[in-house]
Amino acid sequence: MDIYRRHVIPENSIAREALRILDQLPDSVTRTLFIVRQDNSIVGTLTDGDIRRGLLNGLEISHPVSAFMNRNYKFIRTQGDHVEIIKGIRDADIHLVPVVDDDNRITRILDLTKVRTILPAAALLMAGGRGERLRPFTDTVPKPMLKVGGKPILEHNVDRLISYGISEIYISVKYLKEQIMDFFGDGSEKGVSIRYIIEDEPLGTLGSISHIDSIPYDDILVMNSDLVTNIDFEDFYNYYRDSESLMAVASIPYHVNVPYAVLQTDEKKVSSFVEKPTYTYYSNGGIYLMKFQLKSVCSKNTFFNATDLMDRIIADGGNLVHYPVLGYWLDIGRPHDYLKAQDDVKHINLS
Repeated sequence: MDIYRRHVIPENSIAREALRILDQLPDSVTRTLFIVRQDNSIVGTLTDGDIRRGLLNGLEISHPVSAFMNRNYKFIRTQGDHVEIIKGIRDADIHLVPVVDDDNRITRILDLTKVRTILPAAALLMAGGRGERLRPFTDTVPKPMLKVGGKPILEHNVDRLISYGISEIYISVKYLKEQIMDFFGDGSEKGVSIRYIIEDEPLGTLGSISHIDSIPYDDILVMNSDLVTNIDFEDFYNYYRDSESLMAVASIPYHVNVPYAVLQTDEKKVSSFVEKPTYTYYSNGGIYLMKFQLKSVCSKNTFFNATDLMDRIIADGGNLVHYPVLGYWLDIGRPHDYLKAQDDVKHINLS
């Protein structure tokens, strides 16, 4: 709400007042005001450059801002897939974008210096595990709340989702759940909505989705919360959308180097050989984009893994694709993984 108060001004304000407000904005790249009518509908934008050009064209500093404003402004609607539109706005070096409803009333101002895009999806983070292999670290702290670089693993993931415009987040909790719930609350301090699914019994990596009644999107991103990654969620989403798939699985390239020649044989006959080959396999990275309608295959309070859904899609002949993660990815499953992450985070950007 703070950004809204700083960047919105009524259309009957005078240019002198607008210039004073613009001068007080701390960041020069976001010195833009949005001009609104009494009903909060937007009619234009204003920068100090607009005022300067108006003065050079004979306007007075006492004239209303409506005389100076730019009526050909960029905006996005509250509903729909605007990923490509936002990319174009970003490429045009525009940093503040109003989000408007069907009556052109501003509902939100998107700061593209802090948020990369708005992905039209909700997110579900699986954070209920005990973390047995990480004992004694997890004796008193749930695994997702272990700190990497001075910040809980789960918070790294929540903040990264927020940076891609995901504002509706569910967290599935069980072991030491109060620590997670007390830390994040309802998400309002981060400007998002966070709701919790409490697992009385373990529900697997996807079973808790059955407790989400509805979301205002067709798609949902499901993610294990004990991952440290800088995956590009926008690229992942574009890949999933363009593939027209029911589900996309983030995959981790795994290379196997064979130190000897590998023979190609037909019974006893050698037909060819490859000297010291490297084979690449793709492992499940624990991050999924999927159609929310697929939740219907999960029964409430029933253990169900993401791999069970993958099996179902394959058996039904559905479109299941994988997206190779080319950036950083580490599953914090064992003590040496946790210690490795502490060193890795010094050299990578997770924001």
